[in-house]
Amino acid sequence: MNAVLCRSHSLQPMGLQHLDAVMAIEVEAYPFPWTRGNFIDSLASGYPARVLFDGARCDHLIGYFVAMEGVDEMHLLNLAVAPAEQRCGHGRVMLDALVSMCHELRAPQLWLEVRESNTRPRAMYRRYGFREVGVRRGYYPAAEGQREDACVMSLDLSGGTA
Repeated sequence: MNAVLCRSHSLQPMGLQHLDAVMAIEVEAYPFPWTRGNFIDSLASGYPARVLFDGARCDHLIGYFVAMEGVDEMHLLNLAVAPAEQRCGHGRVMLDALVSMCHELRAPQLWLEVRESNTRPRAMYRRYGFREVGVRRGYYPAAEGQREDACVMSLDLSGGTA
């Protein structure tokens, strides 16, 4: 598939009823996935969370994101697209929605961490306008009890230069 948006979408608030489908994507997409409890806690805390459905098949969940509001900022905690649906623009659709939320909440900065080895998402975020601004040493769990560094990325939404 190419990087062009392939079809229409439906973005909805994430609820407990979506967690089976969310978890199916999470465990397929990540070597160290969030737990169901992580999602439940995020929803209970009122974090902005959305699920993305294929507009043609309203029962086909293809991605999701969870973010956290802060003072003058938003922090993207988790964004995933089902591996079979990647490289079709779905990540951009969700980032567009999150940026719209940031504007509504007057959050001038959007932050995220991504594994240093996760080159495709890092490239997607850079194309979107994020800058790599730092490293969190040993942030992510890795194989055999090791840790992997996270690349900290930031998107300036204040109208200044990124």
